[in-house]
Amino acid sequence: MTIVAILVAFVVCALVYHFIMGNPINFEGGNPEGKGLPGNYLAIIYKGGFIVPLLMTINLVLIIFTIERFISLGQAAGKGRLNVFVKNVQEDLKNDKIEEALVRCDKQKGSLANVLKAGLLRYRALQTESTLTKDQKILALQKEFEEATALELPILSRNVVIISTIASISVLTGLMGTVLGMIRAFAALATAGAPDAVALSTGISEALINTAFGIGGSLLAIILYNYFSTRIDNFTYKIDEAGFSLVQSFAASTK
Repeated sequence: MTIVAILVAFVVCALVYHFIMGNPINFEGGNPEGKGLPGNYLAIIYKGGFIVPLLMTINLVLIIFTIERFISLGQAAGKGRLNVFVKNVQEDLKNDKIEEALVRCDKQKGSLANVLKAGLLRYRALQTESTLTKDQKILALQKEFEEATALELPILSRNVVIISTIASISVLTGLMGTVLGMIRAFAALATAGAPDAVALSTGISEALINTAFGIGGSLLAIILYNYFSTRIDNFTYKIDEAGFSLVQSFAASTK
């Protein structure tokens, strides 16, 4: 699915670059190889060269997976505030209201609720288990909670590595385009006689546009990566907090 999304993004960006930005109506004399019309930003971006559709693809992929992460983490959070949900479950555990806590999990939904529900079901089963010692029951409950957590954590962190990768490759791709543009600009200056003004301006445009796209994409990716990492860490903390409360409550109520 990830590869498909990246390929589709590349095709879309390549088509936009060639048929919209490179449309002859954006250039003087209808020649895409010549100067762009004054104030025509599509022509200015088109002059960034073949690196531009790559940078556009990188930024579009970033947008796609940012939307995906917002949706997925929103679903993982479930309904209502996590702090209130965890506090209410802790109160239910203190009062030995396991069924009420299970109902709260069904209403809350999300990753935290799923992990807690698995732990609570095991909690209830262990209360009537007579073949295990107290320590064995606590270990069994901890194992159940850890297994449920291991199933949910990959869902939280999925595709975040792509955003992290974009933070690195975006600026590097832009830098490559910048170098290629400057090579073109200096090549125009090195021609015998009067420098080729069109080639010179094209080279400078290519360098600056690629720089802007690369830095902009990298900056946005870094901000989004830190934001999603913070949200995931918060989920993890809430899961650990709820698991600790569950085990402590079971240890206190079991003889």
